[in-house]
Amino acid sequence: MSSFPLQAISPIDGRYASKTKSLSAFFSEEALIKYRVLVEIEYFIALCEIPLPQLKSIDTTIFSQLRDIFTSFSTEDAQAIKDIEKVTNHDVKAVEYFIKEKFDLLGLQEYKEFIHFGLTSQDINNTAIPLSIKEAIGDVYIPNYLELKEKLSSLVSDWSDISMLARTHGQPASPTRLGKELQVYVTRLDAQFDLLNDIPSAAKFGGATGNYNAHKVAYPTIDWKAFGTQFVQEKLGLHHSFPTTQIEHYDHMAALFDGLKRINTIILDLDRDIWTYVSMDYFKQKIKKGEVGSSAMPHKVNPIDFENSEGNIGIANALFEHLSAKLPVSRLQRDLTDSTVLRNVGVPFGHTIIAFQATLKGLNKLLLNETKFAEDLENNWAVVAEAIQTILRREAYPNPYEALKGLTRTNEAINQKSIADFIETLEVSDTIKAELKQITPSNYTGI
Repeated sequence: MSSFPLQAISPIDGRYASKTKSLSAFFSEEALIKYRVLVEIEYFIALCEIPLPQLKSIDTTIFSQLRDIFTSFSTEDAQAIKDIEKVTNHDVKAVEYFIKEKFDLLGLQEYKEFIHFGLTSQDINNTAIPLSIKEAIGDVYIPNYLELKEKLSSLVSDWSDISMLARTHGQPASPTRLGKELQVYVTRLDAQFDLLNDIPSAAKFGGATGNYNAHKVAYPTIDWKAFGTQFVQEKLGLHHSFPTTQIEHYDHMAALFDGLKRINTIILDLDRDIWTYVSMDYFKQKIKKGEVGSSAMPHKVNPIDFENSEGNIGIANALFEHLSAKLPVSRLQRDLTDSTVLRNVGVPFGHTIIAFQATLKGLNKLLLNETKFAEDLENNWAVVAEAIQTILRREAYPNPYEALKGLTRTNEAINQKSIADFIETLEVSDTIKAELKQITPSNYTGI
């Protein structure tokens, strides 16, 4: 580890930096500055394409050089903007001044005042941040999510025929199959992911209080609403929220965070179930040479990956919860609380990625203990009582539920022999008795 991770306050930038470094390109301070530069440059180019009368003479071949300002954006550029900010004490204004310096170098001095023309800071922030979130989801979140889901799907297939004693309220219940129980999680994840994909990445773009006041007073004949919508949706690939106050209302972003939280909750539910199955000895875990499970107990191989995932999901969801509850609320046309809160938007993504990777690591270490599955089923013949009484209902046998309740709701051991003996006492045909005797805890697993 370098000295920086050792000195980091947050573990996502310290202990877990190797797992979260891919998010730096979207949620770091440098990344935010770069996205702001991108929006400012693309906005200037869009004004040229109208074109505004004062921008008609600009040579459009210069656009590629303008875009180079953000495509080749460096840490040194970000630091230059931070140095300007020390004077301006305003982060977005520092970006504007930086771009003006670049215009000087390109011989575009006469056009400098059309950088950030008619805009307020939130026109930049409320496009830059949704764009960074959208691209982080596409480039980092979704690949990690799909890798985890595909691993689960492969286990569904691998373990589709493994009969397993179910437990409701922690007590033995109608048997199931291990693959089916994991399929429950896959199906839940698919449903929530589909909902997530339906949420627009929304952005605000409309001037100081959302009404294009400055734009309209300067150029009253231009349809600025149509311009803003085209710019946001076609240039940036976002959804244009209109009307708004000075800031994006964040309703769509809140829905996104709630959706991410629900997916995390499903993974947490999986973590706890697998952890419990490990404690029940349904799974062993692969042993890695040199690893230690306990500082005191040499035999321990702990399910730490699922515990790690659960802990990180807890932090991620607490932050997603705060973001989705706080961001849509702002006093009058805006207050500043959204600004400082949004600077933390990458943190729950970081903890989510750590959690996904931990769960995946845990799943890859699982070793099926088929003997324990079979043993549990053999020790719980009482679970076939449901099957027997249901067939007896079909045959109009008097009080079948009560008959099976009398057999099974005791502290006496129920086994294959006691079930077979009970079946022999039933006043049904030999064909029905034979049908009942075919039912075992291992094959009574439903669809």
